[in-house]
Amino acid sequence: MRSILSFLSIISILVLTGMVVGVVSFAADTAAVTATVTARNISVTVSDGSIAYGNVGVGGTASTTSSGVDNSQTATNNGNVSETFNIIGSDSTAWTLESSTGANQYTQAFCNTLTCDSSPTWTLMQEVAYTTLSSTTVATSTGTQIFDTRINLPSSSTSYTEQSVDMTVQAVISY
Repeated sequence: MRSILSFLSIISILVLTGMVVGVVSFAADTAAVTATVTARNISVTVSDGSIAYGNVGVGGTASTTSSGVDNSQTATNNGNVSETFNIIGSDSTAWTLESSTGANQYTQAFCNTLTCDSSPTWTLMQEVAYTTLSSTTVATSTGTQIFDTRINLPSSSTSYTEQSVDMTVQAVISY
């Protein structure tokens, strides 16, 4: 009887070992997944980024075209995605940017075509919302948009000191 119990014990141990090995032999397999990501960089610079219209009479006009102060600006896509550019103007200390000139009210406009020097098409800038500056998508890293600007001074002014009539160019991802 002892040999039968020893035999059954050995069989039981082998069966239990087989069950453990069987479970291990049905374990899952793994494989690696390689993943990469690049953060979007939406960036614009404007060169030369400075306009001096000079001394202009009340009610007068000045522009950056070749017949004006000859100072076209260039917006450059410095990001890693295609972009479109927008532009917005601002009030100065004494004047407000409006859609038409008036007392202490001035207008500012831009031209973004290749004919700005000969027959410009001017688009008014706003102070409350951006206006599309680039008519097409500006390519990644090297794309540019050349543009000219024009200012129409107020019909009358309470200030005769230099005014900062700044504008801001905005880059937006283009899908």
